[in-house]
Amino acid sequence: MVLRFAVVKGVAAAVCVASGSVSPTLPATFAPAGTCSAADPASTCTVPAAAPLLAEDATASTATDPAPAAALTETPAAQDTGTTAPETAATADPSSEPATADPSTSADYQAGYAAGYADGLAPGQGTTGDGTTTSGTTGTSGTTSSSRTVTATSAPGVTAAAKFGWGTPSRSDEFTGDLSQWGLYDGPGHAGKGTRSPGAASIQDGVLAINGDSAGTTGGMAWGKGAQYGRWEGRVMAPASDPSYNALLLLWPDAENWPEGGEVDFMEMSDPARQKTDMFLHYGAGNSQLHGQVNIDATQWHNWAVEWTPDHIAAFVDGQEWFRTTDTSTLPPGPMHLTIQLDWFPKGGSATPSAMHLDWVHYYPLTATG
Repeated sequence: MVLRFAVVKGVAAAVCVASGSVSPTLPATFAPAGTCSAADPASTCTVPAAAPLLAEDATASTATDPAPAAALTETPAAQDTGTTAPETAATADPSSEPATADPSTSADYQAGYAAGYADGLAPGQGTTGDGTTTSGTTGTSGTTSSSRTVTATSAPGVTAAAKFGWGTPSRSDEFTGDLSQWGLYDGPGHAGKGTRSPGAASIQDGVLAINGDSAGTTGGMAWGKGAQYGRWEGRVMAPASDPSYNALLLLWPDAENWPEGGEVDFMEMSDPARQKTDMFLHYGAGNSQLHGQVNIDATQWHNWAVEWTPDHIAAFVDGQEWFRTTDTSTLPPGPMHLTIQLDWFPKGGSATPSAMHLDWVHYYPLTATG
């Protein structure tokens, strides 16, 4: 579970491509050495020795996939007991002004990291002898509640936007130009480890790449000023990686007031094989968290989305909902913006160069009806 930044701790106005159903071909320079075939991004990757992964857990979120695809393997809702607030119209479309602050260098953020971010487990999590994840207390006062792991069954080309009728994005980046919409991180890495360099992010042939090297020099970027409520979706592919590199899409508070301002990690890949992806919703002064996990081959292209309304947050992959909470006490209190991060969690010794790739990102504001 990672805190957002740059994000981790987060599209140039162009005509939006239809659903991103055609996967781009990555140029040879984008394939990390010793991991995947540059000529065939879908080829089998050599996986480094794995670090401990987030374990599957025992209580469940509700998700019903209305698509005609195979039925979801999800379990009934468990803990979402919050009251429901009436949905309101969207706030104004976020501006393209880039954000440049990197909250992961703050004392509060680093204290939160030290409280429990270790060995691939979220603060407050532990594992029993049978591999079941348990909830507990973090180094501060927060707790982590997890839901059962979901197995993705939908078609890789589907977008949540098309499936649920989100309309036309008010903001998008197809990564066909420069990175002027983004604030690129430049300074110490996640929790002060390694370095975040603007040079780690580059665009080639319509694909964004963020690369991490053997010494922990990596990258992150924030998508300008955010919004309170909306839907964000991005098309991502992450080759098998070194255990020290996590790939993330997340929402981070515009006010930079973590942890009170919340954090929504709606795509966090800590599994070096990229076969499991996690969702972490951080909330409250004690950095409590709600957690979900989906089984999916993230070395292939998939469309990852989050929907945030006054009464719920839900996460999707290829149009399939795999996480939802209606506990309004856990929802962020103010505007959030998207960040893309490849974060370094050093395991000791030299790391294998790793990367993540994006084809596009879109933002859809809420409307009065939906």
